[in-house]
Parts: sequence; structure tokens; C-alpha cells
Amino acid sequence: MRAAYEVAGVLNAYWSTVSADSGYNTWQLRTLDAVRRCRTASLGAHVDGCTSCGHLRISYNSCRNRHCPKCQSNEREKWIQDREAELLPVTYFHVVFTIPDTLNTLCLYKGRDVYNLLFESAWYVINKFGQDHKWLGAQTGMIAILHTWGQTLALHPHIHCIVPGGGLTRGGKWKTAKSEGKYLFNVKAMSQVYRGKFIELLKKRLPDEIDKSFINQLYKNKWVVYAKRPFGGPESVIEYLGRYTHKVAISNHRIKNLEDGKVTFNYKDYKHGGVKKEMTLEGMEFIRRFALHILPKGFVRIRHYGILSSTSKSLCSVQIKRQLPEQPENKRSRQTQRIIYNPKQCPCCKKETMETVIRFERRGPPPDWQETAKNLLECIS
Repeated sequence: MRAAYEVAGVLNAYWSTVSADSGYNTWQLRTLDAVRRCRTASLGAHVDGCTSCGHLRISYNSCRNRHCPKCQSNEREKWIQDREAELLPVTYFHVVFTIPDTLNTLCLYKGRDVYNLLFESAWYVINKFGQDHKWLGAQTGMIAILHTWGQTLALHPHIHCIVPGGGLTRGGKWKTAKSEGKYLFNVKAMSQVYRGKFIELLKKRLPDEIDKSFINQLYKNKWVVYAKRPFGGPESVIEYLGRYTHKVAISNHRIKNLEDGKVTFNYKDYKHGGVKKEMTLEGMEFIRRFALHILPKGFVRIRHYGILSSTSKSLCSVQIKRQLPEQPENKRSRQTQRIIYNPKQCPCCKKETMETVIRFERRGPPPDWQETAKNLLECIS
């Protein structure tokens, strides 16, 4: 069901002010402009026709921007489908790495560097503990997903990681994590190593941006690493991936009202048990917060490491599956069974026979577009 209010609606209501605001860089403005125009006449449209039953469908073009709330659902399902076949028949853990808010200012103008350090430090910790015989003594892997927001759209960079409960030894044998795969690593020890590695890299990569007092402050801050309970099985991993991989800062359905220059949206207050609350912000403040989470151009926010990396996963998967008991075929639960939109499928006869017959720009379709489309469809058929 379509949301009553949208991020695009907020942007359109304040666009003249936003476009004149020097506080946004060129990339942020391009992204915000794409989001506000998504699936509207300003991006053009096209007419598809069914070569089987003659059904005609007019569709406005999507912006396909990864920050757009409208464009992520189908991309998410495609990505999940590709990953589903790669899952190993083992326990998986959900590990989260955060950075203290002392680094937020640095994130605003050195975001690419800080976020890269976050990925690098997180993998250093997982890999180091995995290789250590005290904890595992094998090569493990990780899928890491960057989120930069909190529930109220404040800047809160953190990485969600999916880590298998075991790894491959140098001899190519699968080794299960402690307690039959129910325990990964000690989070307090991980936090200390993580903090030390991040600060070490920060001093090397951004020496001109920090000083001794800043470093001392970072050491005083709490660096949080926590590992949630292991997933129940591959189906749970898929469900998790569906919720986190292509998530944007705020979905349209969370926006509850837009009036009198203010935007009201709901959020979960995790400090008080995840209670649902509402927050109201001035329109421009809402947009400013949304823009905080526009990633640098070309930045990769989903990364694969170790035995789950693109160069290793195929070979490692075969090795591991040979050594583990054969598992029954996993079927996605009803909650995670979602239909991927297929533009080739006719909504009328359900056959994959839809073809684009007319494209037009923001001026809109020609007056006789239906007759023209029918004639072109007959030629194709």
C-alpha cells in the first residue's frame, strides 16, 4: 500500500530553499533531486504493451538511486535471491561495530575515509580472532553492511556484520566455533582490539585532521561491539538480509504527517525497550538529517570478506558443504517470500510478453498515444 506521505513530498515542498542552500554539496543535491522526482513525469515515462493480449501500461521512470525509499524494494529482493544460494549450512552470528559520536564531525567532511576505516577495523577484529587458536583457529568470513543513521535520523555510523559460526583451517577442514557453534568471540576483548586498531589507522590515514587531545578523548570513549544471539538458521539470515541490506535512512511509511512546515515521523526508542514514539521536526531540519546519510559517490556499503568474499566463496562453499551433513532444502518463510516485480510480466494475462513501445520525456505522452501504441504493438506481434 502506498504511503500517505513521502520523503519526495517533503523535498518538493522545500525544494526552492534546499537548492539555494550552500550547506549541501553537489552530490547531495543531485541525490535529493533524484529522490524528489522519482516516478514522476519530470523523469519521463514509457508505455509497455502485451504482445499476447494487447494490454497497455503507462509507467513513470524510477530514479534508481540507492538512497530513494521507492527504489530499494526490488533491488533488495534481487540481491537476496543471489545471496540465498551462497548460504552455508552453518550457524551465523550478527555482530555490530559502532564508533563514538566524538567522530561525527569528522564523518561530515571525511566520511569516505572514516567509513573505510570502520570496515577495515571490523574485518581486522573478526579475522584476528578467527585466526587465533584460543577462539577458533581457522579462516572465517564476513558480510558487512554500513548504516549511518539512528532512528531519529541523527548521525550514528555502525556496521552490521553476518559472521559464520566457524571457519576453514589451513588444511581445508571446517572447524565449528565453540559450544557447537553457539558462541563466537568475547565482545569485551573484541571492543578493545577494535578501538586500538581504528585509532591506529586513523593516526596513519588522517594525521592532519586529529591531534593528541582528540586521540585521548577517543580512548576515553566507549567503543561498542556486540554480538547478538546466533540466527536460527539460513531462513533467519535471509530475513535479516531483507531488512538490512538495502535499507535507507527512513522509509516513506514512517512519515505520519507534513503540515505547517513540520514533518512528523515515528521511531523506536531503543533506550526504553523499543517503544514506538513520534518526533516532529521542521521541514528543513528533516531534510538536513536525511542528507547526512547520503554516501559519497561510488562508495560500497555492502562488503564481503574471507571465505564469504567473491574470490573465495564458491570454492569454500564446496569444501564446507562436502564436510557437513546434508541439510534439507530450506524454504523461505511466508514472511520472507516476496515477489520480485517483473516488468516483462503482463498484469492481465500473466505472461512475460510486455514490450516497451513508446518512450517520452517530461512533456508527457502524445495525445494519440494509445492508438500509436496499439499500432506499434501489432507490428511487434
